[in-house]
Amino acid sequence: MSSVHLSEIPRTISFRTALLFLGLFGCSFLALFGYVYWQTAFYLKTEADTALYRQVENRSAQPPELQLQEIRKHALQDVEARLPHSLFDADGKFIAGVIKELPPFSAYDKPQEFRWLKSNGHHRPVRFIVHKLADGKTLLVAQDVHDIREFDELLINALISGGLLLLLVGLLGAVVLGYSAHRRLDKVSRSIKGIIEGDLKGRLPVKGNNDDIDRLASVVNGMLDELERLMSEVKGVCDDIAHDLRTPLTRLIAGLERTQRRGLNEAQYAASIDAALTEAKALLLTFKALLRISEIENSARRSHFAPLDLNLISADAAELYEPLAEERGISLTIENSQAPAIMAGDAQLLFDALCNLLDNAIKFSPDHSQVRLSVIADQDNVGIRVIDNGPGIPPAEREAVLRRLYRAESSRHTPGNGLGLSMVSAVARLHDMRVTVNDAAPGCRIDLLGKATPASH
Repeated sequence: MSSVHLSEIPRTISFRTALLFLGLFGCSFLALFGYVYWQTAFYLKTEADTALYRQVENRSAQPPELQLQEIRKHALQDVEARLPHSLFDADGKFIAGVIKELPPFSAYDKPQEFRWLKSNGHHRPVRFIVHKLADGKTLLVAQDVHDIREFDELLINALISGGLLLLLVGLLGAVVLGYSAHRRLDKVSRSIKGIIEGDLKGRLPVKGNNDDIDRLASVVNGMLDELERLMSEVKGVCDDIAHDLRTPLTRLIAGLERTQRRGLNEAQYAASIDAALTEAKALLLTFKALLRISEIENSARRSHFAPLDLNLISADAAELYEPLAEERGISLTIENSQAPAIMAGDAQLLFDALCNLLDNAIKFSPDHSQVRLSVIADQDNVGIRVIDNGPGIPPAEREAVLRRLYRAESSRHTPGNGLGLSMVSAVARLHDMRVTVNDAAPGCRIDLLGKATPASH
């Protein structure tokens, strides 16, 4: 326990919870033991009183002569005076028996107790009944209850020792739990501190027992995975902006500088202005696309989600891009699912994402080739698949193409800003879908899949 100070353990939730349960268990223990003690003591006292009443009844039924003889005989037989009987006259003077003085009593035929000083000098607790006989004499029937008192003391001692043992074990358990919790939280704190200091690949430790801390750590680790992805995207975006936007900015500046240096006529000057406007508009479209992706990723549009059928969205997107495909002799076919492909989402965003997929497929496919659009709807998944006959995407770049402004080497000289698949990826994350890029041999196959809703089965 060298790494954990004892003074820090009482501040842990586990230690305080253990103390709370110790208190509850201690109260339950006291209540149970008190009930057992009360029932046991009541039972023993009741049994002793029943025996005394029985003795009184038996002695009262005997004739006076026989009664006197039996009391004297009983005194000789009961050597230890466990059940002493005595007989007194109407004035309370001793006649026969073991107890030679009538003890003070409050009423006849009522069990009472007194401490009897025996002939050997020892005091003994005695429970007795005083009964008035028919001939005016007084009968005293008693029972030594020393054993009952010893049993009571044994129960009380067991209660005290058991309570102390319970307290000791409970406190020890609370300290162990507090130490274990503090040590585990120390590991979590160190991991969080490392993450704060810049180790974005660090994660909270998980023991694997799926307890409260494990579940919390798993949620935080998922959040850290998303933060790492976003930070990586931000870094990638910065690099890609520096790489991809530098060229159009350089062309824009160079064209303006040439226009400024040369003496151009009105037509040449207008052409230079048009070229600069084209470059500026392309840059503006790029930034608009970036803002569009940011708007999608903030998840603010989830409030507009409603059940929709991907068959209808796919049909609309195919109808929109069919003229563009026909211009290049590309066959654009659509395969709807047999069952309704129902899912909760934003119809406009999914339509835009599908349009980006079709635009890429048609753009990178050779003339007179084929692009296939399929709607998937089975027991577990619902989604869209687009297959083209283009050059495909190398396996090493299939994750990178989902980043903003990333463009594969094979597509750097084609029109575009590298944000189409980034927008698709953002829409997929908003709808809890996944985007996978695969080889179509030849060409590329992109799947956009999510969980099916019960209505789509």
